[in-house]
Amino acid sequence: IGEYQHNIDAKKRVALPSKFRKELGKKVVVTRGLDKCLFVYPLKTWEELAEKLGTLPMGESGTRSFVRLMLAGAIDVDLDGQGRVLLPEYLKEYAGLNRNVIVAGLFNRLEIWDEEKWQAYRNGAEANTDEIAEQLGKLGIY
Repeated sequence: IGEYQHNIDAKKRVALPSKFRKELGKKVVVTRGLDKCLFVYPLKTWEELAEKLGTLPMGESGTRSFVRLMLAGAIDVDLDGQGRVLLPEYLKEYAGLNRNVIVAGLFNRLEIWDEEKWQAYRNGAEANTDEIAEQLGKLGIY
């Protein structure tokens, strides 16, 4: 968990926070995420997710679109000695990534956001905390 500011270097690499590197292992899968960010999964977690995606009903157009978004955009990437991953241009373009990015740690993945988009997203979420709390209450979480 957490939020970390990093930069994409001239070679299109971004360092992943050191606190996550042991859990991530030497190879990760980077793919298109929701809300125009990138998702970064440990290889084992990705394999489990891909297996679950394979069981979804492909007769529904929304399901097909989601599976295509996740699987067709995915690439497995080795972390270098400094814990950096090389981001393909198509993924950088999808997420609108510039030099400054935020790496956000979630339950089973990391997310890479353009810093300005992250700030806008976070500000919007913070403005809706009452609504979010209501939804969590309905789920029995809050």
